[in-house]
Amino acid sequence: MISGYPPISVFAYRRQVGCSLRATLLTPPFLVGFFIVASLGLLSAGPLAPTQAWAIEDAPGGQQGRPVAGESAAGVEGHHEASHEEHPELPNLIHLLYKAMGGPEGTAPRWMEILHRFQDLFFALLVAGLICLVVRLGTRQMTMVPGPMQNVIEAFVDGFRNLIVGMLGPKEGNRYAPFLGTLFLYIWGMNLFGLFPLMKSPTAVLSTTAALAICVFCYVQYTGIRRLGPLKYLGHLAGDPQDPMGWALVILMFPLHVIGECAKPVSLSLRLFGNIMGEDALLGVFAMLGVAILAFMKLPIGIPLHLPFILLALLMSTVQALVFTLLATSYIMQMLPHEHEEETEAA
Repeated sequence: MISGYPPISVFAYRRQVGCSLRATLLTPPFLVGFFIVASLGLLSAGPLAPTQAWAIEDAPGGQQGRPVAGESAAGVEGHHEASHEEHPELPNLIHLLYKAMGGPEGTAPRWMEILHRFQDLFFALLVAGLICLVVRLGTRQMTMVPGPMQNVIEAFVDGFRNLIVGMLGPKEGNRYAPFLGTLFLYIWGMNLFGLFPLMKSPTAVLSTTAALAICVFCYVQYTGIRRLGPLKYLGHLAGDPQDPMGWALVILMFPLHVIGECAKPVSLSLRLFGNIMGEDALLGVFAMLGVAILAFMKLPIGIPLHLPFILLALLMSTVQALVFTLLATSYIMQMLPHEHEEETEAA
């Protein structure tokens, strides 16, 4: 409950929170739409693909799922298994269905081949849909006496808004809190999704984190051009020269700032990918170790050695989602006009 306010003010506050959440619901379609385009482009590039490359096309005799470049199915599958051995992880539902339907032998249906090929994108869209569903159910009927789900959502929105307002100020914080809050929820949900049985963390794949970083990069550059204007945006990249010495250094500062802007999505994507992939690999190694103990101790069931590391994964998943969001907040803050510039323009 919100203390220190009369009932009518509390209800007005709850209505304000509900409107903010409904506005936040408009952000996931933009984020997910851009994520789909970026992910499909990155997956089709090849090196960032999470699974082996398959040419899904009809072949003589009705065969499907023929490996590209003339490789045999055994060779491609061997390369795929080697990559799994290099980065062990717990099996997910799609991978188990793929193997049960004869995917390694090349006899799986076409739709299963496609689903297995884009399993990371599938899990990412599933997380986005669950977030939209939970937020919609929690804000469908805002009441004076909130239920448990409404209380949790209000607490998150109020706390996260205060965090962003503390960094960007009241005016800019309320403007960018929906995008940043959706970004945090989306990344946090994808980080934690792999901890559920038979699920997978989409952020453990570089193509996913790179797509998210591209979303932030494009939004930051769009914000800079819209808020500063094209000329001041270029001046910002040039280091805001104000004197002859500053103008003389433009030839040096401009490429350095461009390189720095391009390096931001690279650092965002690699940091998130490395931490989440390391968590999944750690859980996979200790889970397999617990199963391997059966051969030595002759126990009826395996020992869940990975359970203590799930608590660590819960903490690190939250920290990494918060770090990604706070860095995105700082990038937006760097693109906003300074107070003295706004006062000069108003005068």
